[in-house]
Order: sequence, then structure tokens, then C-alpha cells
Amino acid sequence: MKSIEEPPSYTANTVIIGRNSRGNWVAQELNGLFGGLFVNRAQAMKYALFENGHHPETIVLTADIIELDMHHRVTVLPETIGSIAIVRKAA
Repeated sequence: MKSIEEPPSYTANTVIIGRNSRGNWVAQELNGLFGGLFVNRAQAMKYALFENGHHPETIVLTADIIELDMHHRVTVLPETIGSIAIVRKAA
């Protein structure tokens, strides 16, 4: 019997980070798989990195108001594209 080695699958999830209407920081996976409310951006980032397997390239910061909703998929409206920044890890 021959053994076949497969590369590990890429399981990082895209996480949107922003503030809700009350000023709390929100981190939510794009498909609503996980999310939470935080008192500061640093804690939201720490949570997002932990939950998505430490892939900073899949974290998206937005200046728009986002509300934590664990029942529906997060939608990014076309007019908000200009206010979204992708987080890159410094070399």
C-alpha cells in the first residue's frame, strides 16, 4: 500500500473587525462561524488571530459600523470597499 502525503488544508477564515453603534469593537467571521464584542481593537485582533489560525492576511478592518450577528453572513456593501483595510503582518 502506498502512502500519499497531502499538504495541510488552508482553513483560515476571513474576519471583519470594526466598531458597532455603541462604540464596542466587533470581530466576526465573514460567514458568522464565530465572533465577539471587545473593549479595544487589540483584544479583537488577538481573538481574530486565535480563531482563524494566526493568519493576519485574512483579517479585514473597516471604518464602517458593524453589528455582531451570529445568525447571518456578514455582508460588505459596495460603498464600504474604500474604508476597508486588509491587515498585513510586518516583515
